[in-house]
Amino acid sequence: MKKTLQKLLPQQLISAYHYLLALLSALWYGFPSRKMVVIGVTGTKGKTSTANFIWSALSIGGKKTGIITTANIRIAEREAVNAYHMTMPGRFTIQKLLRDMVQAGCTYCVVETTSEGIKQHRHIGIEYDIAVFTNLTPEHLPSHGGSFEAYKKAKGALFASLNRPRKVLGGKRIDKVIIANADSEHAPYYLGFPADRKITFGIGPGADYTAEGIRSSDRGVEFQVKDSSYALAIPGTFNVVNALPAIVVSHLAGIDDASIARGLASLSVIPGRMERIEEGQDFTVFVDYAHEGQSMRNVLETARGMSKGKVIVLLGAEGGGRDTQKRGVMGRLTAALADYVVVSDVDPYDDDPREITEDIARATEEAGKIRGENLFVIEDRRAGINKALSLARDGDVVLLTGKGAEQSMVVGGVHFPWDDRIVVREELKKIN
Repeated sequence: MKKTLQKLLPQQLISAYHYLLALLSALWYGFPSRKMVVIGVTGTKGKTSTANFIWSALSIGGKKTGIITTANIRIAEREAVNAYHMTMPGRFTIQKLLRDMVQAGCTYCVVETTSEGIKQHRHIGIEYDIAVFTNLTPEHLPSHGGSFEAYKKAKGALFASLNRPRKVLGGKRIDKVIIANADSEHAPYYLGFPADRKITFGIGPGADYTAEGIRSSDRGVEFQVKDSSYALAIPGTFNVVNALPAIVVSHLAGIDDASIARGLASLSVIPGRMERIEEGQDFTVFVDYAHEGQSMRNVLETARGMSKGKVIVLLGAEGGGRDTQKRGVMGRLTAALADYVVVSDVDPYDDDPREITEDIARATEEAGKIRGENLFVIEDRRAGINKALSLARDGDVVLLTGKGAEQSMVVGGVHFPWDDRIVVREELKKIN
């Protein structure tokens, strides 16, 4: 019924409905975002990790903080997995969460803010003070008329929303701040919006906060910024860029470098982001949300650097009108960087699961993999996970991508309970 109405009603009417609903929800809960410093994190990749690093650094620095992300929701020290199958939940849910944060004594809140959420006006009624831009690559383009420029501009609405009256919290005027990844060619666009302060970060030269001396191991990453040293307990050099905004935000909050370092080092798990699964096996298993080309490259290169043997990858792609071009990109990339590839369902939605898996498999074959030898197409995700794990031997790394900590799978328009991490543990117990 909902989908039928969306097709029949004018888009402008639907958009106006979403906008008014967002305002009504904020009014209903008393505009809770006005009582906290609100940080919006947007970009294509790394948003959830960035939000969690900010939460950890601020929390250890003595600032009660809440977050709303794709993977998890934190209200101060209380954490729950995001069970909504969407990064930005419904407008009343978001405002209630913000209200709960205020009631819990939170003075800071981090909201992972997506282009799809912005398109549906889920950000309306959230009064942001700091906007963080992580990076930008083609993703969710069908939702934006197939236009990368429209996708880019949709995220710009977060930065445009900073042009509002400044809050006064605890007797202090709160500046509007833009924090942007200087390594991205798109940073100048987001830095072009009005703000009281504009700060850049990156691993390349010229940023205000530049990471140097990056050293990676299978247990984490170490790096320096200016005269301070930091360590992350989560593997992957790509996480350095995800952690840099936490240093910037913490400095804005008046937190010293030693506390920031403790905060970053203390974050050992981000649900479904290079999350290590241990059940006594003699190989390494990670669950990761990677679901597009660049994020796949990041986690594959990390796995390759850690492996003493083979790298085994399970991957898939979403249906439901999501980008189809990325299927071939991920297939070719995984074929080049992994020893074994297992292609399985992620979230087919109403699309034909076989069409999705075959699109990926054909690209993997074109890059040199052979079905039945080092390429396996198994639509059922549990069976696919079992196959990937059964291929592993001592010293290998198994990387299970595409869903991370999502709590459901959508097949034929029906939501089924699902958690990769639980399924992996169950299948590991079967083969151990």
